[in-house]
Amino acid sequence: MRVIVVGGGVVGTMHAWQAVERGHEVVQIEREAEARGASLRNFGQIWVSGRAGGEELDTALRARELWERIGAEVSGLGFRAIGSLTPVRNAREYAVAEAALARPDAAARGYELVGAEEVRKINPALRGDFEAALWCERDAAVEPRTAQLHLREALRAKAGDRYTFLPGREVREVTGPGTVRDDHGDVHRGDVVILATGAWLSGLVRELAPDLPVRRVRLQMMQTAPLGEELTTSVADADSFRYYPAYRSTALDELNAGQAQTPIAAAHKMQLLMVQRRDGGLTIGDTHAYEHPFAFDTLEDPYEHLAEVVESFLGRSLPKIRHRWAGVYAQCTDTSRVVHRQQVADGVWLVTGPGGRGMTCSPAIAETTANELGW
Repeated sequence: MRVIVVGGGVVGTMHAWQAVERGHEVVQIEREAEARGASLRNFGQIWVSGRAGGEELDTALRARELWERIGAEVSGLGFRAIGSLTPVRNAREYAVAEAALARPDAAARGYELVGAEEVRKINPALRGDFEAALWCERDAAVEPRTAQLHLREALRAKAGDRYTFLPGREVREVTGPGTVRDDHGDVHRGDVVILATGAWLSGLVRELAPDLPVRRVRLQMMQTAPLGEELTTSVADADSFRYYPAYRSTALDELNAGQAQTPIAAAHKMQLLMVQRRDGGLTIGDTHAYEHPFAFDTLEDPYEHLAEVVESFLGRSLPKIRHRWAGVYAQCTDTSRVVHRQQVADGVWLVTGPGGRGMTCSPAIAETTANELGW
C-alpha cells in the first residue's frame, strides 16, 4: 500500500509511523520547510491526568504506552516518564484533589495525594508555599521542538526508500481516488491520502469539508533560560482543575463558587502547566482564546501572572525569559470528541481537531486510523 500523508506535524508524522510500521510506502508532504504549528509550540507533555474518562482516557493511556515504546527506539525524542504534580494550597483545592482520587479510573491515571514533605522529595525544586499535591505517575514528556526531526530520521532508517519527506509543498487539489496535486504541479498517487493539516483549515480543507465541526484555539506560552537544577516532574496549578474534565465534581463546583480565579487568569482562561526541557529551561503556559479574529500580538499580563504562580511554587525567582510565543491548534467543537476523522473524497481522509490532546494522543489516533482503514 502507498500512503500519502499531508502534514508534517505530530499527527501526520504518527500516521506515517503507523504506515511504515505496517510495511507500507509513505510520502509525507509538508507546506513549510519544517512543521511550524502546534506540534512544536506546546509543552511536550504526554498528559494523562486530566483526560475525561472513557474514550479520551483510553486513547491517552494507549498513546502513553506507544510513546514509551517509540521513545525507547528513538532516543532523540527525549521521552521521560516524569509524572506530574498539581500543588494545592487550601481546603477547597485539596477537596478537588480528593474527589479525583475517588474516581473509579484513578489507579489507571496513577493518582496519589501527597503531603508537602513528600512533594519536596518527589520534586526538590518545589520549595514554595503549598499544603499538598495531586501526583499523577502516568504523565510523561518529550521534546516538542525536535520530535518531528528525530521521528523522520528514524522513519528513514526503518523504511529506506519506502519513506519520502517532501517539504515546501502545499497540496492544492484532489485529482482522483487517493491522489493529490501540490503547488509544484506534481501529482502524488496512493491508495489512501491522510490530510493531517492541524489548524490549517482553509484552502483545500475548506473545499473538501465546508461544514467542518472544528474550531481554532490560540494560546500564549514562554520558555526560560536553564533553571540551574532539575525539575523532576511537570507541574500544574489548581486552575488546571477548572480546565480538565477529569476533575469535574461537586468539590470543583464548590471551588468555582467560592474561589474565583484572579482577574487576569479568568480573562485569558488560564491555567499553569510547566515542563523542563532537556537544556534545563522551563516551558510555561498557557492562555486560551476562542474568538476570531485572533490578536496578532502577545499580551504581557498573562506572562506576569504565570511567572508569579511559578515563583510561588519554586520559592525563588524565575530565570530570564528567553522566548515568548503564540500558537494555534484545532479543536473539535464538541470537546468530548478526541478527534474528527472524516472521509472527504474517494480515498482521502481528514484527521484533525484533537485540540490540546494532539501531542498526547497522536500515536493512538494514528493507530486507530490505520485499524479503521484496514492498513
